[in-house]
Amino acid sequence: MFTLMAYIWLITGGLLEPVWVLALKRSNNFKDKKWTVITIFFVVLSPFFLSLAMKEIPVGTAYAVWTGIGAIGATVLGIFLYKESVERKRLFFIFLIIVGAVGLGLGGV
Repeated sequence: MFTLMAYIWLITGGLLEPVWVLALKRSNNFKDKKWTVITIFFVVLSPFFLSLAMKEIPVGTAYAVWTGIGAIGATVLGIFLYKESVERKRLFFIFLIIVGAVGLGLGGV
């Protein structure tokens, strides 16, 4: 049984994942110093929280959930911030990521 705190660290790290991805886009290939610093900060912070979660959650489960949250977050933010397309196929595969992450999480209980 994992503690609630491990899942909080994991979710926090996952939510910070798309932050650095979006900051990377805004950094304009690291030409904008402010966004470059923000990118680097969150590139370090997100895996730091993942590492805290992996003290209790198996590495495969933690990594899959972390990347899943990041992928979904980046996709959703891309849709809202950059008017990226919303297609049924995209939504279906986002759903599959969620199902897989939840399944891995339940498998470890």
